[in-house]
Amino acid sequence: MGTLVDIPGLGRISDASGFVSLEAASDGIHRVGTDGVRSVTATGDRKVEFIAWADHTLAYVKSAMGYPAYYRMHPVSLDKPVEAVLMDLDGTSVRSEHFWIWMIELSTASLRNERGFRLADDDVPYVSGHSVSEHLQYAIRKYCPEKTVEEARRYYFEHTRRELAEILAGRGRQDAFTPSPGLKEFLLELKARGIRIGLVTSGLYEKAWPEIVSAFRRLDLGDPREFYDAIITAGFPLHKGEVGTLGELSPKPHPWLYAETCRVGLGIPFDRRNRVVGIEDSGAGVCAVRIAGFPTLGFAGGNIRESGTQELCCGYFETFGEILDSLA
Repeated sequence: MGTLVDIPGLGRISDASGFVSLEAASDGIHRVGTDGVRSVTATGDRKVEFIAWADHTLAYVKSAMGYPAYYRMHPVSLDKPVEAVLMDLDGTSVRSEHFWIWMIELSTASLRNERGFRLADDDVPYVSGHSVSEHLQYAIRKYCPEKTVEEARRYYFEHTRRELAEILAGRGRQDAFTPSPGLKEFLLELKARGIRIGLVTSGLYEKAWPEIVSAFRRLDLGDPREFYDAIITAGFPLHKGEVGTLGELSPKPHPWLYAETCRVGLGIPFDRRNRVVGIEDSGAGVCAVRIAGFPTLGFAGGNIRESGTQELCCGYFETFGEILDSLA
């Protein structure tokens, strides 16, 4: 296994990583060999590009909604004792991707006025792990380009509110939100060790909260608001006549959800970031944690390997028990 590129702030990326070498960033601003740029590489899913100079690197996070951003990368190391663990919700803490993909599918079916519509298997990487609007934008471009994101969002929230209300009432899909194996024991052990826990999700509050409550009921862990030290969601959706909050244009792989959970929610300053670890199962999530400046632990079951982001992780684990061992 050879070295594909050595990126300041990231380290050596192997030629087996899944990273892709580029001649220029996709926005055309930076090009290899111009203005000191030594390399431009992208994650395997092309969601994030890294532009490297001799002594620093910028991460370019693309946006399906037209609002990309650049972030400076910071080197990380996993320092012990660990003060806090930041945990992703969907896929890491709770197995729920099939439910949210179903919501995108129902919304697309409504847009197409096609009751039996189904997404294809190869759509899955594009309708999970990012914001609602980005998921819907992808489905529109492929299946109904004459429709708008605004139309799709109306259907989406109509379907989600109906199904989530049924779940909270105990009448909905029983398989919608299943706690990941070993989650309860993992959370209780973190508490026993005095490690603080932040829960982080790109999901909007009205999506995420029923999911969290449903999972905690099954775990018999009481009120999640009392259990977690901080919970950060993507906020509240914008609807006509209502006030929304920022969330649709700044989801993972942007760093803000993780940065806010740590700095604001837990009160841990940036200079102690190497004693805070993020646990993620998706490529977008791994990039979000890493760009925020925290050491990242990859969790099996998502698309980390497929997205070419495993080498951004300080470790990759199959179970929560393995993660506990790594934190000791």
